[in-house]
Order: sequence, then structure tokens, then C-alpha cells
Amino acid sequence: MRALLVTSVGVTCAAALTLPLAAPALSAPARPPSQAAESPGSGPPSVRAAELPVAASRAAAEAAGSTQSLPLGPLAAPSDRSMAAGAAAGQGLERRTARPFSLVGVVWDDADAELHGTVQVRTRAAGSANWSGWQDVETHNAEHAADLGSDERSSGAVRGATAPLWVGDSDGVEVRVLPEAADPQNRSAAAPLPEGLRLELVDPGPDPAPEPAAETAPEPARAAPVGRTATTATATFALNPTPPTTTPVVVPEVLTAESEAASAVNAELAPLGASVIPALTKAETEEAANVAAGAKPYIGPRPGIITRKGWGADEKLRERQFAYTKTVKAAFVHHSATGNNYTCKQAPSVLRSIYRYHVKSSGWRDFGYNFAVDKCGNIYEGRAGGVTKAVLGAHTLGFNTNTMGIAVLGSYSSTNPPAAAVTAVSKLTAWKLGLFGANPKGKVTLTSGGSNKYKAGTKVKMNVISGHRDGFATECPGARLYKKLGTARTSSAKLQGR
Repeated sequence: MRALLVTSVGVTCAAALTLPLAAPALSAPARPPSQAAESPGSGPPSVRAAELPVAASRAAAEAAGSTQSLPLGPLAAPSDRSMAAGAAAGQGLERRTARPFSLVGVVWDDADAELHGTVQVRTRAAGSANWSGWQDVETHNAEHAADLGSDERSSGAVRGATAPLWVGDSDGVEVRVLPEAADPQNRSAAAPLPEGLRLELVDPGPDPAPEPAAETAPEPARAAPVGRTATTATATFALNPTPPTTTPVVVPEVLTAESEAASAVNAELAPLGASVIPALTKAETEEAANVAAGAKPYIGPRPGIITRKGWGADEKLRERQFAYTKTVKAAFVHHSATGNNYTCKQAPSVLRSIYRYHVKSSGWRDFGYNFAVDKCGNIYEGRAGGVTKAVLGAHTLGFNTNTMGIAVLGSYSSTNPPAAAVTAVSKLTAWKLGLFGANPKGKVTLTSGGSNKYKAGTKVKMNVISGHRDGFATECPGARLYKKLGTARTSSAKLQGR
């Protein structure tokens, strides 16, 4: 039985904890039980749903959500006048009712096949008769994926997939997938669509239950350096070898083995089971990083980071073991392409939906990005393995090794990213790149693992903070966000003291 210390976003901790800078050896991924076929749900025929077990310790926090997978069929005729007469028939689904969902995407059998065409959906708001207009779904596939030849890519579970689209609480859907014309002069001559097209409807499940208030108990606090004082949202106490007889603790919580493992890799930063890794000042961050006396520390202050526990990740979905690379030389900035129709309060639901879509629908080992940032500037832990470690992601095909991926939630091709989100990227990179000695305004040479822009083995000189499009021929992170990366580099370097 372990005690969970209550923390909150923006609460600073004056305790300087030692950060593990050396990356562990590369772990061989284990195939998770979650890759087995999902059990049938209670929805309409052809609906496949995953209703995962609920942890006894806290049902609301561990509720896994579900995925409905609906095979697409031929479209008999254009569904509205926006489709040109004589255009090649596509695939889709007519309007139908479904169990509640909040995110949609389309997947297909062959991960190496590209969908040359357009994907559009419209949805009905839950409990109403209101249907949205047609919304475009980005048809990218391999640009966000594990590197070719990696264990994750060759697992046999990976599928082709569009970007996911956040649609909010919905219970009705219609979709159409139209092939791209192979000959612009002959609309009926179209490129073939991938086989096995399916519509994925993702329910993120409920938000984590609020953490219990701290109580007074004679149990000693976690050990920490002598003479430091830690401050939380609910209590202040001295961390020393002889704790007082009355120490604020919280109601003990039983963690699942998977949840404990995901939290334990951050144990030097926050108590086991914490929802937030608290921010540190620059001085505290330098002390925690064990910077040698007299040395010039180039590291930004650690920002507050909402943990996987904090956004409600169901740890039973991912593969059990963590995968690491040797170091972090660069950061790739992305947009999630899930749309901007979310509130910051909904951001944890968006993350749980993307996570489930990456694992259950796309067949990846875990959430693809190392970190995520919402429009209000909140920073979230992404792929499990430890926020200070060089965790191998699946964010930039060909350049996942020795880099990290940051996804700004939203779509920023024609919409300016909020200043708070750009600032959060600067803060995160100043700290994380600083742990590995990287200069945010510098250049770095990376070796491609193979992409549509650089063949495998090509050495490429890039900015230490790059956009996704720098390593792959894609519009990501969107033109408007890409233009802000220069500002992010300058701010990040300044935070490091450069």
C-alpha cells in the first residue's frame, strides 16, 4: 500500500530531486495482451468494441473507454451535390446511430498502403438531432509511425490509418471515402482504395476521479534530501531524516501493476501515483540535475507536467515494457490534426482518445508522441517510460531514434497556434533538451531510418527544434505552427541561459 501525494498544475516543489540523465539500455518490446481481438460489444451488428476491465481501486479513473470498428461498404451514389456527377464510387457508411463516441478515424489492413483520396465525416451530437457539416479527416498514414524495421513497426499488428479527428460527444455518424482521380481528365478512372477500410469510433471513457484530500497520519513521508521543504496544494512539510510525528499524507490507493510501472519511472520527480510532476525554478532544476560546481548550466526550469495518471491513461492498453534510445538530440514539433474544437478541460479526453486510436486502431505499442501540449499551454506526459529519459517514440517516421516528439493538440494549417501553446513548447524543450546538453538554437546531424523525404542511411543536418515536415514530406505541424518554431527556439535557448 502506497501513499499518493496530492499535487496540482502550477504548484512548485522546492525539493531538488536527482534526475536520471543516463538512458537505460534499449528494451525489447513485448507483445501486449491488448493486441488480441477485442470482445464483441452490445452495439449494432458489425460493431466490435473493447470494454476493458476496471481497476477495483478507482473505477472512474481506470475506465478504459471503448472502440467501435465498422467496415465500410460501397457508396451506391453521391450522397450530396458536392460530389461531381460521374465521379468514381467510393466507400463509406450511410447515416447511422452508434454507441457514444468522441473521436473518429479510418484504418485499413496494410500499414504500407497509402489512401489516395479524401475522407470526410459528419456526426450527430449526442442526445440531439443536430448533425455537423462534412469535416475533412487528414489522410496521412506513415508520416506518424514507428521506424521501418523496428520491432514496433514489424509487430504484425500495425495498420494503415488516417489522422484521428476529435468530434466531441456524439452518437451518430456518416462517412465517405472518395478515391483520388488517377487521370484529372477522367474522374471515373480512380486510384484504388486500400483494402479493409473500417471506421473507428473511439469513446475515451470518463475523466479520472478527483484525488482525495490529504489526511493527517503518523506515516512518514517519502525520503528526500536533508533540510529541503516541499509544498503541495494541500500541505507543507519538512523533508528530513526524522519526520514529525504528524505528517500530511493522502488516502492510500492501490495501483495496478501497469500503473505502478508507468509511475515508477518518474519516482525521482514525484511520488508514486502522482497526477502532476511539479515545476521547479531554474536553480532547483540545476541542483536536481547535479550540475558540477562552477560549471555553466544550460538547462531551463522544469515545467509542470501532467502525468499519464493525471490524464487517465489506461496502462493496460500499451505494451508492458518500455523502449529507449541512447539520447535526445532533437525535438520534432507536430500538430495532432485532431481539430481545434475542444476545450482545455476536454484535453485529457482528447489524449485518451488518441492513445486508444494509436494502440487499438493503428496497432502501435503506445501513444505515439513523447509529450503533448494543449491550447492553454498545459504539458502532458506522452509515451510511457519516464519524462527525463530517452523514450523511443513513433512520431516522425525515419527520425524517431535519439529524438522526441511533441504534439500540440489541434490543427494549425490555417489557424494560428495559441501563444500559450508555443510558450509551453519553449519551456518543455528548454528543460528536456537541456538534460541532454542540446542547444535549442543549434543544428544537429541525424541519420534517417527511411522516409518519403530521405532514404535510409542519409545523414541530414536539421535544427535541434524542427517541425515534422523537416524530416518527412508532410504539412505537419501546419504552416501557422511551423512559422512559430523560430520564436520557440529563441525562447527555449533564453530559458536555458544561452
